[in-house]
Amino acid sequence: MSFSQDVWSQNLYLYQKTLQHPFNQELAQGTLNKDAFCHYVIQDAHYLVAYGRSLAVCAAKAFSAEEIIQFSEAAKLAIVFEREMHNDFLDQFKISAQDFESTPLTLACHHYTSFLQATAWSESYPVVLASLLPCFWIYAEVGKDIVNKSVENNPYQAWIDTYASDDFHEAVQKVIETVDAVAERADADTLEKMHQAYTRAAQLEWLFWDGAYHQRQWNGLEA
Repeated sequence: MSFSQDVWSQNLYLYQKTLQHPFNQELAQGTLNKDAFCHYVIQDAHYLVAYGRSLAVCAAKAFSAEEIIQFSEAAKLAIVFEREMHNDFLDQFKISAQDFESTPLTLACHHYTSFLQATAWSESYPVVLASLLPCFWIYAEVGKDIVNKSVENNPYQAWIDTYASDDFHEAVQKVIETVDAVAERADADTLEKMHQAYTRAAQLEWLFWDGAYHQRQWNGLEA
């Protein structure tokens, strides 16, 4: 069994919890509260900048020239998508640049981005890869599932189409193949750390969507 098959089966319950979360189910039905989606979009834009940084560090640690290119391009695309999202979703839902810039990271976003960046800088290349994999893979699987459930004239269709697209799924498959190839060369201790990193990131994926759905902030701890 490959690393990806093993880690997916061990964490299938986390994917199922994420897929079944009201955020994603209501997103597919077009009934998701607009404020919850706006909360998500703002936090996701912040998240993608940190994710791009983590991918760039991953590229610097890569084992081969091809992998350096693969994750350098992924870092670039994360930032490009963040900018395009500003132009599309933020405009569509009337979120001003000032609103975006003045909105701090929520607890969930801060926790997730801190975990990814700390892992990127402090851990070995295989472990960094495992920590980055859930964001690619879970989004692709959620997009593939809910695109078939999406209602006509869904106000969130552009988001769904992005993660259900063939281009995105092809890119995700290449990441999975790279992770499997790297895992084949890893020792037992590294494999265990890879499993731990993947699981923590998958948990944080769920937490990110849950925080957006409930529009959670820092509960009065901010000035």
